[in-house]
Amino acid sequence: MPEQFIIKTSLGDITISLYDDTPLHRDNFAKLVGESYYDGIRFHRVIEGFMIQTGDPLSRHEEKRSLHGTGGPSTRIPAEIKHSNKKGTLAAARDNNPQRASSGSQFYINHADNGFLDGQYTVFGVVDAGMDIVEKIAAVKTDPNDNPLVPVVIESIVAVANS
Repeated sequence: MPEQFIIKTSLGDITISLYDDTPLHRDNFAKLVGESYYDGIRFHRVIEGFMIQTGDPLSRHEEKRSLHGTGGPSTRIPAEIKHSNKKGTLAAARDNNPQRASSGSQFYINHADNGFLDGQYTVFGVVDAGMDIVEKIAAVKTDPNDNPLVPVVIESIVAVANS
């Protein structure tokens, strides 16, 4: 049974499941959740009809707004490219590197079918419930850098106990 988590945001909850066949990404995400790493982090890049991105610890600080999207652990996760960027899937963000290795913490939720990203990014999970919240986040007003004018914050992410 895939691992399941609830992303508790300032706009509501999103329940996700992580794929078993992307174990490096699944385990890294679970480790960060266990460390409360995502608590207080904002969605720093929101493009309606494309995706919503989060996971940058610098986004906790308004005074670092110009740096939002550049932070996170220095470690990269080797690519595990197996799934399509369909609406409602989670994928690891990454910088431009030939190995397509992923960011150590940043991820996005596809707000549309983004097949043009297939083969480029590791998709490692899917939204089980709360697409209405993804829709709410995608619709917020943003600045010219796609950063929400009113912060959308991850209050916490909690693991759902498997029964």
